[in-house]
Amino acid sequence: MNIRCARPEDLMNMQHCNLLCLPENYQMKYYFYHGLSWPQLSYVGEASNGKIVGYVLAKMEEDPEDAIPHGHITSLAVKRSYRRLGLAQKLMDQASRAMVESFKAEYVSLHVRKSNRAALHLYTNTLKFEISEIEPKYYADGEDAYAMKRKLPKSYSDEIECSIETVAGSLEHLEIEPPAKILHSENAA
Repeated sequence: MNIRCARPEDLMNMQHCNLLCLPENYQMKYYFYHGLSWPQLSYVGEASNGKIVGYVLAKMEEDPEDAIPHGHITSLAVKRSYRRLGLAQKLMDQASRAMVESFKAEYVSLHVRKSNRAALHLYTNTLKFEISEIEPKYYADGEDAYAMKRKLPKSYSDEIECSIETVAGSLEHLEIEPPAKILHSENAA
């Protein structure tokens, strides 16, 4: 499994994943809006065959009411057969880290349906979000939402370990030989 920053060519696959996993669906222009405005905040989870199996679509809140810089998770989805593997947590960690490093975000927020027990468990128990308020009739079908927040660390220097797979994937994209290949060629000499 590889976690990497979303690219423009991923947006169609992200939308497809959204349609498979969630009742809240967005038009393609909304994905472009996020990708163009905050390209460093959205991530995809890629299976070994290159297929996108999860994503996080994130942004910074513009003109926040509390005047505190903070990010917002617009959408998080993981295909059913890839759930319970830690992918959602890794996607959220990467987006949160980018919010802090790029925009000095102090916290991250999101909304979740009151009836979505699985997501509530993930957000409260695994990701340590707290319910900040209930927003009545937030969703198009009239269901209420929990507005949730999680304080972010001031620095991620030691908070998240970057996997060699992620680094190698980034290096391959830059057409530099990944560390594993370099080590093998040095050992062969």
